[in-house]
Amino acid sequence: MAEYEPTSRRPIAQMFRRTAEAATQLCVRLSIHPDAISYLSILAALVAAICFWKSGEIPSLLIVAPLFCYLRLWFNMLDGMVAVAAGKASARGEILNDLPDRISDVIIFIGVAHSGLMNPMIGYWAAIFALLTAYVGLFGQAVGGQREFGGMMSKPWRMVALSLGAWTTFICQSYGASFNLGRLTILDWTCLVVIVGCLQTIIVRLKRIMAALENKPR
Repeated sequence: MAEYEPTSRRPIAQMFRRTAEAATQLCVRLSIHPDAISYLSILAALVAAICFWKSGEIPSLLIVAPLFCYLRLWFNMLDGMVAVAAGKASARGEILNDLPDRISDVIIFIGVAHSGLMNPMIGYWAAIFALLTAYVGLFGQAVGGQREFGGMMSKPWRMVALSLGAWTTFICQSYGASFNLGRLTILDWTCLVVIVGCLQTIIVRLKRIMAALENKPR
């Protein structure tokens, strides 16, 4: 039987990928299943969410929470690398690779929403648009083409935006400065940037998918 070839591989910066090369080899040697690594990404997202949730009471958690967001991204990358290196890539694996990502997005933004440092509704809308962005990206694959990863607010950039907002809020709190910009807090504005970026990303992906469908041989 021919080995399964993943139908969609997220483009990842080579420098970031290199950080997981040794871990990939170790996981293959220890026969660690890529599904287990996918579940670890949810655990990292849950820890990040709890840190965000409690950051209103313990400001230093604003430093820690984004680190677990990046750990979540690292696990998201590692599971695919292990699956390919160990020859365990499968259609089932693609589902288990993607579903934890969506759960993680929701968990993290809900944690931010209930931090007490922003309007919860804006945090919930950020979670909704994160889901929509990924959902639209899957359209291309669903109609027989390739999955779209384009746009300015893909998964990694959502986490980058969130980390910048969290660290800026912490710095303002540390120096006794206001973390309000107008009637909104820094985290409010951060999530609004994520929402606007997701809208741009959705439009870009839809355009590319529609163009691919028009050019597809009948």
